[in-house]
Amino acid sequence: MSTALDWHPEDPATLANPYPTFERMRNEDPCYWSPRLRSWVLTRYDDVKAVCLDRGKLSSDRLRPFFASLPGPEAERIGSIMRYLSLWMVFKDPPEHTRLRRLTSRVFHAKSMQAMRPQIEELADWLIERIGDRPEFDFISEFAGPLPCLVIMAMLGVAREDLAEVKRMSDDMALFIGSSRTSPEKYDTAEKATQEMAAFFRDLIARRRAEPRQDLISELIALREGDDRLSEDELIATCILLLFAGHETTTNHLANGLLSLMRFPDQMDKLRQRPELVVGAVEELLRYDGPSGAQVRLVSQAHELHGKSLAPGERMFVMLNSANRDPRVFERADTLDIERSGYTHLTFGFGMHVCMGFPLARTEGQVAFPKVLAAFSQLEPVGDQTWVNSLVFRGMHGLKVRARRA
Repeated sequence: MSTALDWHPEDPATLANPYPTFERMRNEDPCYWSPRLRSWVLTRYDDVKAVCLDRGKLSSDRLRPFFASLPGPEAERIGSIMRYLSLWMVFKDPPEHTRLRRLTSRVFHAKSMQAMRPQIEELADWLIERIGDRPEFDFISEFAGPLPCLVIMAMLGVAREDLAEVKRMSDDMALFIGSSRTSPEKYDTAEKATQEMAAFFRDLIARRRAEPRQDLISELIALREGDDRLSEDELIATCILLLFAGHETTTNHLANGLLSLMRFPDQMDKLRQRPELVVGAVEELLRYDGPSGAQVRLVSQAHELHGKSLAPGERMFVMLNSANRDPRVFERADTLDIERSGYTHLTFGFGMHVCMGFPLARTEGQVAFPKVLAAFSQLEPVGDQTWVNSLVFRGMHGLKVRARRA
């Protein structure tokens, strides 16, 4: 007889491998109430997809109620976070979400992202060259971390030499966005980083107003749709969002993907020998151990699900990686198969809140994996990995590998 479900999402063993617990939740309690999170947790593919498509019973506007619930001193403590993150389209419902997405998508779209492929290839080659023939290195700090950050910086028009400072600010902001269950001291660090990031982009926006260039910031400044345009705060918030979301998730995608390939060496060898399989391989790597742990919603209308009564104001975590391992949808769901076909994974979400930058993340994976496998004839992980304590992000603090140059 099995014990009752008691999910400890912050447990290191669970962070390293959440999938056995997700399997129990899908089978035993697919709409699970977590007393630790004081939230509902959904784990089945069909339920997660339905939440992504919902436009009535659930809301993505979860930051404003959180900010409104804070006492005055606490609210002041994260004033910049409240000011800019509350303008992110990912935290908005229609019609505000519709307006911001429509405006932004006029310049940040699949064509502009795919046009970055030559630059992604050049940056990947440059980073691999910097690694050289060292027998061991950290794949995240030396490749998976800097590559997507440099790509989105190039799109925005941020100088390459600002990489270290931009990465530090973004990592500090992640302490609030991805790990809001952690200590209040981390809020202070995230608030300071948000202030710095806002000042950084305010200065860059002023320079581009005076002297426009061929970059995304100049295009966002010039953006008009009738009488509508992005306000100064919306410009700054959008730049922060594009930079943060444009690299954080892709770093995890590249690192989780390489670790998955190393754990399935037959699949790694197949991709190395047949790089033309990379388009499907990237989709399978995104499905198998994707970079986004969960999306979050608030219940806005009372309704029932799997015999549970969900009340307005209650929070809900929809577990994307659990949905992607649901055997009701994917055969041999716990096996990596780079030639898999069939249903679409939910790693980027679905519906109106599908990740706007997914074509860029896909392109970076399609460039990076063949280049890394061509450069190194052998790759294997060194030691155990420490996973980030987050429900929103699925990533590691580092990924040390033992390598042999081809």
